[in-house]
Amino acid sequence: MMRGRTTVAMSVRPPSGEIRTYSEPLPAALARGRLARIPLVRGVLVLYEALVIGTRMLMRSAAIAAEGEDLQVGRGTLAVTMVVSIGLAIGLFFVLPLFLSTFAQRATESDVLANIAEGLIRLAIFIGYIALIGRTGEVRRVFAYHGAEHKAISAHEAQRPLTPEEVDRFGTAHTRCGTTFLLIVVVISIFFFGLIPRAGVPLPLLFLSRVVLIPVIAGVAYELVRFGARHYGNPRVRAIYAPGLWLQALTTRAPDHGMLEVSIASLESCLASDRDSAAASAT
Repeated sequence: MMRGRTTVAMSVRPPSGEIRTYSEPLPAALARGRLARIPLVRGVLVLYEALVIGTRMLMRSAAIAAEGEDLQVGRGTLAVTMVVSIGLAIGLFFVLPLFLSTFAQRATESDVLANIAEGLIRLAIFIGYIALIGRTGEVRRVFAYHGAEHKAISAHEAQRPLTPEEVDRFGTAHTRCGTTFLLIVVVISIFFFGLIPRAGVPLPLLFLSRVVLIPVIAGVAYELVRFGARHYGNPRVRAIYAPGLWLQALTTRAPDHGMLEVSIASLESCLASDRDSAAASAT
């Protein structure tokens, strides 16, 4: 899946072997809306895009790859999938670390140490989860396509021809990857949650405070990702953001040329839509 300025495109190789590409316009709020240009707010929109559009495209691609038929995901099915997925994510990455950190709070009677412990537990669960699911065959294949996406984007940014041989010269890591975004979310959540006192506060209210702050943390994390990508030539910035690239070693795999062909098809669809939109705006 690739995102352009005006469209999102998905390319899939069904059992029949040919590459099929599907493209749809981005919602106006994401492509041209004023909110998409406001710092911090645009990060929340990107989070929405990743959750809703990404999940829907993933479900469609799975159906096409398995059966060769496009599946138009209904709103009800998508809503149930989103509720279950978000609920599991909140439970694993927010409720569990908060609960486990209460033991540190009781042992030290320190809000600061308890919040640090919560953040470190969250980071350990996050990395462990990625490492664990990456060992399954289907997820490893998804991670290989993730690497193919990065290679294609890097080749385009370097103004190289979009051929499998040329694209394959580039690495699987990219500065604007969602993995880096998630790592930044986990790290800066330690600071944000550390501002909330714990002593005497019921556990349900502490949990609610974590959920409420997620959009704020996502907005800040997105701006930090943009800043890092824009100033990546600076050695200090590159050193600070290096852990995000290291973590991508868990979420990407070396793709084969067939996977590169799929990623190139998706990217070319977005580029063509962007050119058509620019030409239409100029007339």
